[in-house]
Amino acid sequence: MRGPDAYPTVSGVAAAARLLSARHPDLVRMRLAGESRTGRPLWLLSVGHGRRHALVVAGPHADEQAGGGTALWLAEQAVTDRRRLADLDLTWDFLLCLDPDGTVLNQTGPAGRRPPAVHFRHTYRPAARDQPEWATPFRAPGDELPETYALLALIDELRPFVQCTLHGTDVGGGRVQLTGDVPGLAEPFGKYAAELDVPVQTGTYDALFWDCAGPGVYVLPPGAGRQRLDGSTWCRPHRHGGLTAIVEVPMWATRRVSDPAPHPEPATALHALAARLRKDGTALTGSLDRALPLLGDPGPPDGCTALLLRGVEQAVGAFAALAADYDALAADSPVPLTMAHLAALDITARRIPLRAAGMLLRLLDAQPLTDPDPAAEPGRLRARLERRLDAGARELVMGTDARWVPVYEQVELQARTVLATVDRLL
Repeated sequence: MRGPDAYPTVSGVAAAARLLSARHPDLVRMRLAGESRTGRPLWLLSVGHGRRHALVVAGPHADEQAGGGTALWLAEQAVTDRRRLADLDLTWDFLLCLDPDGTVLNQTGPAGRRPPAVHFRHTYRPAARDQPEWATPFRAPGDELPETYALLALIDELRPFVQCTLHGTDVGGGRVQLTGDVPGLAEPFGKYAAELDVPVQTGTYDALFWDCAGPGVYVLPPGAGRQRLDGSTWCRPHRHGGLTAIVEVPMWATRRVSDPAPHPEPATALHALAARLRKDGTALTGSLDRALPLLGDPGPPDGCTALLLRGVEQAVGAFAALAADYDALAADSPVPLTMAHLAALDITARRIPLRAAGMLLRLLDAQPLTDPDPAAEPGRLRARLERRLDAGARELVMGTDARWVPVYEQVELQARTVLATVDRLL
């Protein structure tokens, strides 16, 4: 697949899906699956009439934008392979964007390739309580997100044998996380990644405690690890005999996350990362404290300002806990730590202050400029945050020798991996 090096917007994906259903009314249909917190539609596009359902969820995280294009790629492929759909008794179901409110809030920047600092300057990373896949454990009973309710209801209605959620990362490599085993998936996934020159991420903080089923493919183990996910939408298909595949592709790809060589001094490196996290946390906490008197009333709880502020507060609050995790990992790691693991842990530690600084600058941008003097407190705070963002983003991308992955290649890797997952389960 080749096309513009740009992510499609939420409205653009819905318009393209509507056009596809109009062109193929015998095979394709589109309906409302629910509404977001602010009333935006959650559209479901279905292709085929089979009894077996494969559910694909795009837009689970607001700052991971490849999924809308991937859903359209897969939908068009399914129309082309209509005879195979009938032979397999299969229906593809595409939830075109799980978090349209957050995704729209993240679409203020350039739609495609952009300098790293510009990317973080326009990012919106929701707090955990505002992420539909993960919100339930962080919210009071009866206060669940409508997007979460809609997805859970959809899973219970369709009873999919697989749910594929389309994720991404700003800097890293491609990987797949599974809540149940998909035998043989590592081979085609590695092949597709090699063809597109995207490194397979063999070191990852998110799946450090998961079983490895092959390079870049991780399976959720039984026991405590699975219990922690029981409240998420990832485990809901298990009620119906299904599983979830989380397919992640990078915006900037670095080979450092695929280096299998043992790290010579992992404990020393981890303690250094923890120390830097605490330093960054102190600096960002101070910036947030100085910014709060300038921000005024955040407005409605699901409004732009309140969402951004909760995102900043969660990012700032994460530094101490993450630093403690790194120190604990230095003392007792569940796996031998490689160069890839330390590269992934380093990237995680660097992106959190960038997200916090970017969202805090967006909040300051929305405030009226009461004192144009750059030496006044608002001007000093903005300048300090801008410098931190520019230097940190440049160091993150250039310091890891990362290269931009064209959007159409992000989409192709994600789509082909979803197809391989479904093929192996069928």
